[in-house]
Amino acid sequence: MSKYGITFIGHMCYDEVHPYGEEKIVAPGSAVLCGAMVTARVGVKTAAVVKMSLDEEKITQPMKDLGVDVFIIPADVTTYSRVLHKSENVDERDITLIRTAGLIKIEDVPGLESEYYHLGGISDSEFDMALIDGLKARGYRLSTDMQSYVRQITPVTKEINFGDVKDKEEIVSKMDMVKLDVVEARVLTGTEDLEKAAQIFESWGCPEVVATKSDGVLARVNGVNYFEKFYNNSVIGRTGRGDTTFAA
Repeated sequence: MSKYGITFIGHMCYDEVHPYGEEKIVAPGSAVLCGAMVTARVGVKTAAVVKMSLDEEKITQPMKDLGVDVFIIPADVTTYSRVLHKSENVDERDITLIRTAGLIKIEDVPGLESEYYHLGGISDSEFDMALIDGLKARGYRLSTDMQSYVRQITPVTKEINFGDVKDKEEIVSKMDMVKLDVVEARVLTGTEDLEKAAQIFESWGCPEVVATKSDGVLARVNGVNYFEKFYNNSVIGRTGRGDTTFAA
């Protein structure tokens, strides 16, 4: 039996979130943090491999408090993102990556005993095919968040643009599970219809697809679709929505 049920890999970051009509919020974030907090709470032995500045290690404490084992790949800086919601539609947001900890290399990843590795990136600055192939060669089952490839950094302005991904079919074919949202679905498949998008992802070789939008989540598993509405007490932005849903 593996020591860990799942290991999350990616950047830790600070999120500066500007909800529509609300005051800005600055807090530690990332797909790794949001996901690991969920799996740990439901009793899965969880690890997190994060690239970040050692000076900011304190922001990993919430994971450690829940029993997550954290392994840090040192970087010169910790990633910092700014998220601006310009309307009440939480799926419409502008993202700027003020700074990034940079690419994660397979040789920097510890050889943990883990059944799954989830590649949860903030942007296209974190993962490449060499990392995916390297993790696959180690025998891990893999899942990923398509925002890790669709969110592409503009070199000068640092703004995030959403763009198609040349290697999308190869990436998806190597995954046991994939997560995306309605924006990423449109960019990658040309449709905002989550059922149609999930079918396309399935045709690329992934048997389980989870897709979110403002009113709920679709899961397509071995050719069968399931949809469940979100029942929120409140919605202030949408940071971490898909990360926590997918992890659960």
